[in-house]
Amino acid sequence: MIKFREKIAYGFGDMSSSMFWKIIGMYMLFFYTDVFGLAPAAVGTMFLLTRIWDTVNDPIMGMIADRTHTRWGRFRPYLLWGAVPFAVIGVLAFSTPDLTPGWKLVYAYATYTLLMMVYTMVNVPYASLLGVISSDPGERNTLSSYRMFFAYLGSFIAVGLAEPLVGLFSDLGGVHSEAHGWQYTMAVFGAVCAGLFVLCFKWTRERVTLCAPKNTSVGKDLRDLLVNRPWWILLGAGIAALIFNSIRDGATIYYFKYYVLDDGVSGFGGGLFSLSALYLMLGQLSNMVGVVLASPLSNRFGKRTIYMGAMVVACVLSVIFYAFSPDQLLGIFLFQALISICAGCIFPLLWSMYADIADFSEWKTGRRATGLIFSSSSMSQKLGWTLGGAVTGWLLGYYGFQANAAQSEEAIRGIRMMLSYLPAIGAFLSVVLIWLYPLSERRVQIISRKLQQRRNELQH
Repeated sequence: MIKFREKIAYGFGDMSSSMFWKIIGMYMLFFYTDVFGLAPAAVGTMFLLTRIWDTVNDPIMGMIADRTHTRWGRFRPYLLWGAVPFAVIGVLAFSTPDLTPGWKLVYAYATYTLLMMVYTMVNVPYASLLGVISSDPGERNTLSSYRMFFAYLGSFIAVGLAEPLVGLFSDLGGVHSEAHGWQYTMAVFGAVCAGLFVLCFKWTRERVTLCAPKNTSVGKDLRDLLVNRPWWILLGAGIAALIFNSIRDGATIYYFKYYVLDDGVSGFGGGLFSLSALYLMLGQLSNMVGVVLASPLSNRFGKRTIYMGAMVVACVLSVIFYAFSPDQLLGIFLFQALISICAGCIFPLLWSMYADIADFSEWKTGRRATGLIFSSSSMSQKLGWTLGGAVTGWLLGYYGFQANAAQSEEAIRGIRMMLSYLPAIGAFLSVVLIWLYPLSERRVQIISRKLQQRRNELQH
């Protein structure tokens, strides 16, 4: 039985990651276009190109972690080693040095790539912890729910405090500087996130004994992964789900600034973002409701069934969302809550299913590559956010978006599509893929029992 403190500590890890990740997903494109002065299409291309290396980087990090041997275990040490670099590079990525336009883009490429690499260094081992803290599928479901609850709590804190902090720090020294506001805000978040990673390292433990570790190699691990059909299915479903999420998140601030024309008095940049902040905070609270529902619903009806049902509902609601006019705020906020509950429900199930896939692979091959398999969860997350962010940037450019100016009807139509039709496509693709997922609850339980018997035999 995993103690309550360890469950909380495990949640702290993704709370930390999600604070940065939410700010990146919500505000980085906006920061690059409206604060740093980069063209949206150039930023979209940058998001895509930098992730080519990042995609390769994830499985490499997974294999490195699998082969790490310390007194703290295989995966926990990276939470300690990566905490400070994660914070420092996050600040650099949201800094605005006085450079020519060309060198600004180079700086963005360099700092964004470093940020994704250090995120990989910490998050791939962190995700892999779920597979070695406990071998019990029920405990993993619970741990996954704790993880996602704290992840959404971190996201809620990020979207609730980011804009007020930017507004506060922008006016320090008597001269308004939104660039300084972002830099100091990220310094605050960086310090908090580093502390949470250290606590996650300190209060968690690795317990699962790996089977036949001497019979493994990089080639065998990769071959096992590439012939693992459930892994391919879950990889695709995860990418599609993150595309659904990232397009909605990335377009939100544009939707409220240029379509709803929010003229509130709180928030940064003259107070134009008060409604967008409330909208995003409501989304995070609703995500947390979905996380709470995920474990009991999946235990009752199965992970695959709940995943499919939640994404079907999210798909339908996203299509309807396009019809809202700027003054229909009640409908806009209500649908945000309902869609976010559905999204909150699916992500704990995804992480739990990756642990099931690690068991499935070990059962079939006699080898366990927990880090490599869980690196695909990080890879799908990054690919989904990358494709979603790239599509958002490209479409803003395609529809003629101009930063800090009145938008054309065509640009407004494109922004509206980014919160409706395009996310709906991602949700639909995720449903189709998860329908093919072959690991039922009964099969997972049988595999878990057989693996436990095998481990017991190895220990005697």
